[in-house]
Amino acid sequence: MGARPDTVWGRIGATVLAYLALTKPRVIELLLVATIPAMLLADRGGVDIVLILSTLFGGWMGAASANSLNCVVDADIDKVMKRTERRPLARSAVPTRNALVFGLALGVASFVWLWWRANLLAGVLVVITIAFYVLVYTMVLKRRTWQNVVWGGAAGCMPVLVGWAAVTGSLSWEPVLMFLVVFFWTPPHTWALAMRYKEDYRAAGVPMFPVVASEERVTLHIMIYTWATVLTTFALIPAAGALYAVVAVLAGLWFIVMATQLYRSVRGGAPVKPLRLFLQSNNYLAIVFVGLAVDSVLGLTTIAEMLF
Repeated sequence: MGARPDTVWGRIGATVLAYLALTKPRVIELLLVATIPAMLLADRGGVDIVLILSTLFGGWMGAASANSLNCVVDADIDKVMKRTERRPLARSAVPTRNALVFGLALGVASFVWLWWRANLLAGVLVVITIAFYVLVYTMVLKRRTWQNVVWGGAAGCMPVLVGWAAVTGSLSWEPVLMFLVVFFWTPPHTWALAMRYKEDYRAAGVPMFPVVASEERVTLHIMIYTWATVLTTFALIPAAGALYAVVAVLAGLWFIVMATQLYRSVRGGAPVKPLRLFLQSNNYLAIVFVGLAVDSVLGLTTIAEMLF
């Protein structure tokens, strides 16, 4: 039984939960999905648990910082959108100044932690991620162009670079391909959600693609980006073994079929449930990256080694 909200412990608990909500815990799940496979691929055949956990903690603080600062900037539109009206700043559960200090402190802590526990490159990359998400996506792109999530989504791709850098102290073509997988995956994932909540975005004055374009055009673009996502996972096959190759092909075909069905349903005038694609796209990315992680841990002979 939880503490009563009118007691000291009840108020403390509510405050802690409000600050936790600022970090958008569910959004941070992508951090786990993307960072661990990148680290395991970089250290193929080895598993440095301490470094992985340290990088995840530093990455979590970085993502929490970016999300908290996003809440500060977007407080005005969060108040008018049903999907976000319960966020802490929208309901005045946390003072704006406190949220700003909280977000900045997390960002500094993330940089220092990753520099200490991994290397300077990992720390710099997390700072770039926070700055890009807040200054470029949230403050510039989000309210000005329908391509906001196309380019702004680059911030969500950065965990793979951070993870790879934490292991190697450098970057290579493999994490760049993983970056592009998430980059191409983000628009269909986000637009499917935006189709469901387009009236919310319209009311808030945010020009999300489903707000400014027809459903047929949106779902066509969803299908195109889905193909780009899947083909990019195929490009990563030479760096992995047969297990990843099978997973990438089967999961890719499944993802393409889902996106195609949504497009055809819209063209045919049938009722559609875009939220289904949104949820299944999460499963797709998780399946592909878990397959890559398992393949890397097993240290299977790579396709490139088989061929050359």
